[in-house]
Amino acid sequence: MVKNAPNLPEEPEKPLKDDCCGGGSCCPCVWDAYFEKLEQWKAAKKALEQQDTAENTK
Repeated sequence: MVKNAPNLPEEPEKPLKDDCCGGGSCCPCVWDAYFEKLEQWKAAKKALEQQDTAENTK
């Protein structure tokens, strides 16, 4: 598992409860931005893990 890898950006922080108005009319919502950044972070983490695995099996 890749922990604190130099090329892995920090995991995005969840918005605080008060960051969202709860009205559903914000576009984009703070949660939309968070989940988009989280998916990008997960993809980067997975790519680094696969790269690490490939290098360790050589």
